[in-house]
Amino acid sequence: MTALAATGAASLVQNVDWLAIAPVVIPAAVALIVLVADLFADERRKPVLGWISVAGLAAATAVLLPLRGEDRSTFCLVADKAASATSAGTAACSYTADSFTLVIQLLVLGGALVTALLSVTAVRESGLPAGEYWFLLLSSAAGAALLPASRDLATLIVALEVASLPAFALVGLRRGNRMSSEAALKFFLSSVTATAVSLLGVSFVYATTGTLHLALLADRLEDVPGQFDTLAMAGVALTLVGFAFKTAAVPFHFWVPDTYVGAPLPIAGYLSVIGKAVGFTGLILVTVIAFPAYSDIWGPALAVLAALTMTLGNAAALRQSPDRPHSAVRLLAWSSVGQAGYLLVPIAAAAYSDRDAIGSTVSYALMYAAVNLGAFAVVALVARTSPANRIADYRGLYHRRPAAALSMAFFLLCLAGLPPGIIGLFAKVTVFQSAVDAGLGWLAVVMAVNVVIALYYYLQWTAILFRAPETADGEAPQAGRAGDAGEAGPAPQRLRTPAPVTVAIALTGVVAVVLSGAPQIVLRFAATSLFPQ
Repeated sequence: MTALAATGAASLVQNVDWLAIAPVVIPAAVALIVLVADLFADERRKPVLGWISVAGLAAATAVLLPLRGEDRSTFCLVADKAASATSAGTAACSYTADSFTLVIQLLVLGGALVTALLSVTAVRESGLPAGEYWFLLLSSAAGAALLPASRDLATLIVALEVASLPAFALVGLRRGNRMSSEAALKFFLSSVTATAVSLLGVSFVYATTGTLHLALLADRLEDVPGQFDTLAMAGVALTLVGFAFKTAAVPFHFWVPDTYVGAPLPIAGYLSVIGKAVGFTGLILVTVIAFPAYSDIWGPALAVLAALTMTLGNAAALRQSPDRPHSAVRLLAWSSVGQAGYLLVPIAAAAYSDRDAIGSTVSYALMYAAVNLGAFAVVALVARTSPANRIADYRGLYHRRPAAALSMAFFLLCLAGLPPGIIGLFAKVTVFQSAVDAGLGWLAVVMAVNVVIALYYYLQWTAILFRAPETADGEAPQAGRAGDAGEAGPAPQRLRTPAPVTVAIALTGVVAVVLSGAPQIVLRFAATSLFPQ
């Protein structure tokens, strides 16, 4: 806990714990440095901006190490200690670096680092404006790192928007590309609408309780006057909308496929992992910490959303066939919607059992972040020779790039929850167990059915990787052709794999293998408390 700088309950002066906020400050500061440096750098030196950004994200990730094992808070209410204390006797603070915060910040900053590695080559070869790209990516990462540490609704909404607004621009940064512009517009309009609804909900909650701090909200919502109960319930429901949108939960999922396909590939991977982390973190904070008194409202709602989301996402992914010119990115987009349904299950279960059930969501999110970013890294590699990036373009990948094919197969098996992807299997088991322990047997059955459905398209894609490449007279679409579907053509020319892409694939692959060999590294979060009691 940060020390107060002055004695006396009326003082508002306090010290800022710079070490606690360093994971947010570092990427924000590097973003400004990159933006200013871009004004003076000539075209030959633009690639340096990317490596500066990579270094900044690596430094922000490394600074999490000295924060382990100690809960630190800053920006606390000190004007009236009696009024600002919670039932647990602690002060209400706007920024807290506890176990939950550090784990999510590791996910966010690590994911942004992998995205940056994939972007170094993409920015140079795609002609994207380097200064703007790196500034927007670092700014979004700073907002995403701020969100898990936020402990009042105002900071939560600000962090959500700081993470989201740069993402809109990143999706539409390919100037002159109609698909990119449409994807950015759809993403922007739907997200702004969801945020407006959440702000309305926050205003209702504030009108009911007179506070925005999550710890104080939990106390005051326990004893809401009868005439304000309906207003409070409406505020709770509306506040959840903005975060449900970020998780791509049904019915807020419609922006996902077109946005992922229209965005630059590294940004599609970024949205699939960091964008989801932002949404799930916000949901966890507002439900488990701020609104436990209304668990009878958000619990059933999230359970239904989880069932609908996993079912619709897997059903849509099932329709993506290698026999048609379907995009691999679109398949990953629908897969991410299905995975979002699994991630919602423990949050819903927390309404019926102990709040520590959300540890299963954290464990699953860590596994999903590593393997999904790895899959997008391989997709980025294949896109260099097959710009259309159809599922059929992965046929015979093992014969062209054995290491990439083996990595992709392992990532897909982790997502499917099949050996040797042990971490995917164990993570699904912890999520399934959280539903059973909470008495949500029907939701556990729905999840089991969806896991079986997902096996089909994951295994189908895995099998394609090891099939023999098409010959010149083959009937199937030729891998590597961006032209007309159904035509045969020469095998695509093999291009040298850029070092940053190789590092991204290797990094995510090593993490996935280590987690499968020692799943307790992340599964321990499912069995321990992530919030101070």
